[in-house]
Amino acid sequence: MKTQLRSSRVVIIGTGAVGSTTAYTLLLRERVSELVLIDANKDKALGEALDMNHGLPFTGGVKLWAGDYSDCADADIIVIAAGASQRPGETRIDLLKRNAGIFDSIIQNIVKYNDHGIILVATNPVDILTYVSLKKSGFPSNRVIGSGTLLDSARFRYLIGQNKGINPRSIHAHIVGEHGDSELPLWSLANVAGIGLEFSDQDREDIFDSTKNAAYEIINAKGATSYAIALALDRIIVSILQDEGSVLNVSTLLNDYNGVSDVYLGVPSIVDRTGVRQVLDLELSDQELIQFQNSANKLKSEIANLEL
Repeated sequence: MKTQLRSSRVVIIGTGAVGSTTAYTLLLRERVSELVLIDANKDKALGEALDMNHGLPFTGGVKLWAGDYSDCADADIIVIAAGASQRPGETRIDLLKRNAGIFDSIIQNIVKYNDHGIILVATNPVDILTYVSLKKSGFPSNRVIGSGTLLDSARFRYLIGQNKGINPRSIHAHIVGEHGDSELPLWSLANVAGIGLEFSDQDREDIFDSTKNAAYEIINAKGATSYAIALALDRIIVSILQDEGSVLNVSTLLNDYNGVSDVYLGVPSIVDRTGVRQVLDLELSDQELIQFQNSANKLKSEIANLEL
């Protein structure tokens, strides 16, 4: 379905599995009027742009090209999907030091040309790198967003739907906290049409383990995740460009949120043209609150080792 309503430009930095698949998703769905691909490997960006442009006779009127950082000047949204990718057996936190250095250069180049757009980070570890982007850019926190636990929540809803025989679009359930090993499921809030869902202890364990370890399973099998994260990024981008005010579990800066401050974590947030308009308060169980705070403390300890 075509949802483009106004002239808009999205820049995607990094044309690996996530960046190129996101670009292709935006192209097929005609989300934007202008789509720019940037990569340190200029030939890779050019090749992806050419390949997609050759399909334009079968799609619509999106203008797409391989560009450079000066193209960020007119961008509404700048998606950062660049950086070292997660290796088999490697955690997202293991990526931190390799990718934090890469972000120094990326953010400097973005702010050289753009002071009004929204930065959307997809590179892992996404919560920490979104915090790095905030500190390096000087942008207000509502305009620096991470993909957060939106994909994790989608995986969670899919697996609950499989267990209950219900379409996952009808499942309301959240994964919050780190997009990573310390994330937590909010079983206390999982429902269908406002009706709570009952699970055995074993079902809960199996569903959450499959949710948390999904990326590792996919990376071990095919080398990288791409399709579902591209759809998650597409969902965030549309909510911004169309000023939807949709509630999405993005990574955003928290301020005294269930006792957590000065860290990015995935929580339900209202996303519109301004970025994150509002973070929604969740009533967590005592155990969920402890887990959420532990997730925050884990990331804060990693951030403390960075020079920001």
